[in-house]
Amino acid sequence: MQRIFRGPVTLRTLFPAALAVLLALAACPAGAAEARGKDTLYYLRHDGRARTCLVHLPPSYDRAKSRPVVLVFHGGGGHGEQMAQMTGFSEKADREGFIVVYPNGSGRWQNRFLTWNTGNCCAYAYENRIDDTGFIRTLIGQLKKDFAIDPRRIYVTGLSNGGMMSYRLACELSDLIAAAGPVAGAQNLECKPSRPVSLVALHGTADLHVRYNGGPPLRMADARNPRVDRPVSEAVAFWVRHNGCREKPETQRKGKVLIETYGDCAAGTAVTLYTLNDEGHTWPGGTKGAFWADEPSREISATDVIWEFFEAHPRRD
Repeated sequence: MQRIFRGPVTLRTLFPAALAVLLALAACPAGAAEARGKDTLYYLRHDGRARTCLVHLPPSYDRAKSRPVVLVFHGGGGHGEQMAQMTGFSEKADREGFIVVYPNGSGRWQNRFLTWNTGNCCAYAYENRIDDTGFIRTLIGQLKKDFAIDPRRIYVTGLSNGGMMSYRLACELSDLIAAAGPVAGAQNLECKPSRPVSLVALHGTADLHVRYNGGPPLRMADARNPRVDRPVSEAVAFWVRHNGCREKPETQRKGKVLIETYGDCAAGTAVTLYTLNDEGHTWPGGTKGAFWADEPSREISATDVIWEFFEAHPRRD
């Protein structure tokens, strides 16, 4: 497997012709990627395809100390750079000292309109049966070789199609993932994890793209691939059962946000659901991915909530 590092490089400036040049080069040493406080392009090949992500190391990064890593997955039609801007996870990583990675899905173009194959969604990745689970397993393995990563603190989160990808990875990479934080996603596949995984989910009741109570989307960009999403409650109930948590949650309300926490779970795991009343298809506390997108809530920061949950739930088994 080849690796190419160039930093800082954004996908906005990386066109297919430039990528072809990169593919022809020999791999650079891992140290070349260590541009602290910046997003650096990281390249690898998986399943015969060129795949990329952005890697962000905090200014305090030191190879002598292992760090948590958070993989943040963009929504359908997005890309890693956009997700970094929407969520502010890089700034959070700089303050808290963890590594954040923004993987890129696949599509007909290298740097736009990218999607993830999450079982019944979405677009190019779904239509071409892209092995995104295999890609992320390979990526995590390579990141662990190239950076000082704590294997007990590997986390995944994402929005929409990226939230679906977070659910899928919790199901299929439970041997690697300590916790998942899907936002506005759905668990639309048969889930057979091999171990407990902590889960924190955030979802708005007014989401028309991935509906809180499930069903076909009322707004949908991928008209060629109609789907029916499963309700958020079904995903939460699955992880409560799988993790052996108490069936009745502790509840707390903050404004329009209802927080339900299921405790006493196996191996120190937990399951928490944030229900945002009247919230649309958003990254709460973040920015809009497009001018026409729903306005995110300012009552809560998904980035802060998710990191706080991740930090408290490393693998303990």
